[in-house]
Amino acid sequence: MMTKMFNLISHPLIQHKLTFMRNEETNTDNFRRLLREISQMLVYEATRDLPTEMATIKTPLTVMSSPIISGKKLCLVSILRAGNGMLDGMLDVLPAARVGHIGLYRDPQTLEPVEYYMKVPDDISERLVIVVDPMLATGNSAIAALNRLKECGASAIKYVCLLAAPEGLAALQAAHPDVSVTTAALDERLNDHGYIVPGLGDAGDRMFGTK
Repeated sequence: MMTKMFNLISHPLIQHKLTFMRNEETNTDNFRRLLREISQMLVYEATRDLPTEMATIKTPLTVMSSPIISGKKLCLVSILRAGNGMLDGMLDVLPAARVGHIGLYRDPQTLEPVEYYMKVPDDISERLVIVVDPMLATGNSAIAALNRLKECGASAIKYVCLLAAPEGLAALQAAHPDVSVTTAALDERLNDHGYIVPGLGDAGDRMFGTK
């Protein structure tokens, strides 16, 4: 399923790996590895429309014109802490990308995000920004992160997640209709505690083995 602002990646390899991530019997080591692998595939899709320009190079046989990505390098922004699991895989594909971090935790009573850390490149306004976080649940953290990035001057932004809930996707698109969303799955709903169902549990806890 793909529209201009929403891209649901149904590639069989991604869905196969996601099934193992959802399984409660998958251990921390394998969960972390699978998240890294899926993130590499998702970033290919999220960067499909990057602009290119022609460069003249010499192969072992001849001189030719060949495309390279034009403009400044990307900026990947991880929403801490679980976003770092996706960041690692994306940096394997985009090693020259700049990196920013936004630290947010969800208040367990209100489900509203609370910021505790933010550091992004000074020239973020000149770069395409890809925000990464495994779970788009209520959408509150994503919206707060995008608000802060726009305050810093970012204008070209994409959002990439592993799973999304319909409620979170709708909230994000209403608040930031200019931000495209790429995800591996659009799940059924949120439960009363703001967790995605069927989901895969708390991505941060499963990735770091903290629960």
